Amino acid sequence: MAACCNVLTVGKSYKIMKYEVVIGLETHTELATASKLWCSCPTVFGAPPNTQVCPVCLGMPGVLPVLNKKALEYSLKASLALNCRINLFSTFDRKNYYYPDLPKNYQISQNHLNLGVGGYVEIRSNGGVKKININNVHLEEEAGKLVHPEDASADYSLVDFNRAGVPLLEIVTEPDMRSLEEVEQFMQTLRNILLYNEVSDCKMQEGSLRFEASISLRPVGQKKLGSRVEMKNLNSMKAVLKALEYEINRQTGVLDSGGKVDMETRLWDEVRERTERMRTKEEAHDYRYFPEPDLVPMVIEERWLGELRSMLPELPLTRRNRFVEVYSLSDYDAGVLTEDKAVADYFERCVELHAAPKSLCNWITNDVLRELKERRLGIRDFKVRPEALVGLVVMVEKGTVSMPTAREVFADMASSGSDAAKIVEEKGLLQISDREELERLVLKVLDDNPSAVSDYQKGKKTALGFLVGQVMRQSTGKANPKMVNEVLIQKLKTN
Repeated sequence: MAACCNVLTVGKSYKIMKYEVVIGLETHTELATASKLWCSCPTVFGAPPNTQVCPVCLGMPGVLPVLNKKALEYSLKASLALNCRINLFSTFDRKNYYYPDLPKNYQISQNHLNLGVGGYVEIRSNGGVKKININNVHLEEEAGKLVHPEDASADYSLVDFNRAGVPLLEIVTEPDMRSLEEVEQFMQTLRNILLYNEVSDCKMQEGSLRFEASISLRPVGQKKLGSRVEMKNLNSMKAVLKALEYEINRQTGVLDSGGKVDMETRLWDEVRERTERMRTKEEAHDYRYFPEPDLVPMVIEERWLGELRSMLPELPLTRRNRFVEVYSLSDYDAGVLTEDKAVADYFERCVELHAAPKSLCNWITNDVLRELKERRLGIRDFKVRPEALVGLVVMVEKGTVSMPTAREVFADMASSGSDAAKIVEEKGLLQISDREELERLVLKVLDDNPSAVSDYQKGKKTALGFLVGQVMRQSTGKANPKMVNEVLIQKLKTN
C-alpha cells in the first residue's frame, strides 16, 4: 500500500494509478460511562442478553430520557482534544428509521447543532505532519444488537437490548485522506487520543470503536470529487484497509472501462474479502431529522469548558516529539513508548527515578512489552513497578549482575513481583568482579584450550570470543564480561 495514490501496492506487486484516492471516515466510539445515556442501566460488556435494560432504553410509551452528564463531559473532552470549536448552544435531534434493534423506531442523535465542529487531527504523513480536518463531533445513543442463529436454515433472529442507549460519540472527518497509509495513521492516532483522554476503552473486539469509510476516485489533477461510495460492516482497522484496497481496485476497473461509479453504500464481506452493494443513493434513507421534543437544549458554560481544557493530557504526537527532543530517543522508540499512555507514564516515572532514558527505553520496549504481551496484561497490572525495574537496571550498570543474569532475574520479577536484589541474593546470582577469582578462571581456561590460545597469537581475533565464552561457562554466567576481556587480553600477552 504505497503513499498517496499514484502507486497501489497489492502484496508484492505494484500497479500504476492515474486516479487520486479521496477518503473520509466516520468513527463511532462508545463512551466509558458506568451508565447509559438516558437512564441508570449499567453498560458492562458481556452481560446476559436483555439484563441491563429498563423501560427507558426499551422505548416503552410514556418514558422520558434524562441526559447523563458524564457522557456530555466525555464528549466535550474528546471534542476539545480534537481541536473542535464547541457549540455553546447545542441540541439533540430525532433520527427516524426502523430497524429491529432500535426500540423506539427513532434514534436520539445530533444533526443541526453538533457539540463540536471544525476540528482537526494531526498525523504523520510522508515524513511530515498532515492535518485531517474534523467536520463534526456529535453525541447519540447506541442501538441494540441482533443475534443471528448459526443454523443457516433458521428463520428468526434474536435481539439483545443491553447495548441500546449506551452513549455513542460519532466523529466525522472531511475527505482529506489520500492513501491507505494516511487512513491507518488517522485511525491509530484517533484511537490513541481517545485512550489518552480516557473517554473510551476503544476495544474494537467488543464493538466500542467502529469505523465507516467513504471513498471516491478522480483523475489526478482534477478538483471535482468523484462519486462517493460508503462502506459499512468494518469490524477492525485491518478490515477498513482491506475494504478500501478492494474499492480502489474495483473503482479503477470501472473508470478504466469507461463506466461510471455509482454513488452507493456497500458492505464488506470478511469471508470473501470483497464489498457488496447494500443500497444505491436512490434507495438511501430519508431520516426526517427534527428537534428532539423530550430533551431541552444544552447550554455549555465557558467556565466548565475551561475546567475541561485544563484536564486534557499531553496528546500522543506531542509527547512522541518531546520524547525525541528531551530524552534523545529515536522516533521509532518514542512512537512505541507513546502508543499507550500508561506505558509512556511508566517510562517517565522510571526516568524520574534514574536518568538513563535510553537504557530504560530498551528494557521497556523489549522486555516489559514482551512480558505484557505474553501475559496478556496492561502495564497497570504488571508486577514489575518502575521502582523495581530501575533497581535492576542500576544493578546492571554497577556490574552487580551481568545482562544475561539480569534478564533471568527480570523474568522472575515478572512472575513473582519480588525485588531484583532479593532474587539475586536468594539465588546467588551476584556477578563475579573479584579480579583474583577471575584470574584463576582465566588461567584454567587458557590451560584447557591451548589451540585457541595459539590461534589468537597467530592473529585470529575470533579466538578471543571463544575464550570469553569458556570463562563465562566456567563461572555459570556470573563473571563480569568486561573484566573477563581485560584479564584474558592481559594473560594472552604474557602467555
